[in-house]
Amino acid sequence: MDKRESEIEQWYRQYHQTIYKYIVVLVKDPQQAEDLTHETFVKAYKNFDRFRRDSSPKTWLFRIAHNVTVDYIRKMKPIQLFKEVFRNKGEQGLSAEEIFIIKENSEELFVALSELKDSYKQVILLRKVKGFSIEETALILNCSESKVKATMFRALKALKEKLKKEVTFYEYG
Repeated sequence: MDKRESEIEQWYRQYHQTIYKYIVVLVKDPQQAEDLTHETFVKAYKNFDRFRRDSSPKTWLFRIAHNVTVDYIRKMKPIQLFKEVFRNKGEQGLSAEEIFIIKENSEELFVALSELKDSYKQVILLRKVKGFSIEETALILNCSESKVKATMFRALKALKEKLKKEVTFYEYG
C-alpha cells in the first residue's frame, strides 16, 4: 500500500462519518449522502498530489465534500436548496409577500444566487443551508470568523438586492 492509499484510508476512518453527517443534512437523503461521501473520498484520492498541506486533511476533505454536494444540489434539487436559504426571512429583511413571490418561482432565486460571487454563495450555503456555526464555516473555508461574518452580511445584502430587482421587474416590468 502506497502513501496515498494509506493516508486516504486513514482519513476515511477518521472523517467519513463527520462528512457523511454534513452531507446528509444538506441533501436529506441517506443513500445519496452515502454516494456523495464516497465521491468525496474518490476525488481526494485522485487529487491527493494537489493537497498542499497548508490546511488540515479534515478541512481539505470538507472543501471537497462541500463542492461535491453543492454540485449535486445545483443539478438535482435547486428548489429545495433555495427554500432552505430563505427559511428564516427575518435575517434577510424581506417582507412575507416578497418571500412568497420568490418561493413561488425559485427560478429567480436560482439566478440571483448563481450571480453572486463564489465566496458569497459558499457562506450562504454553509451557514443557511447546513447550519454550520461561524467558527465551523471559518474552518471549512479556511478563513477567519470575522471574514465569515462580514462575508455573510454582504452576501445576504447582495442577494436581497438582486431579489428585489427581480421582484420589481416582475411586478412593474
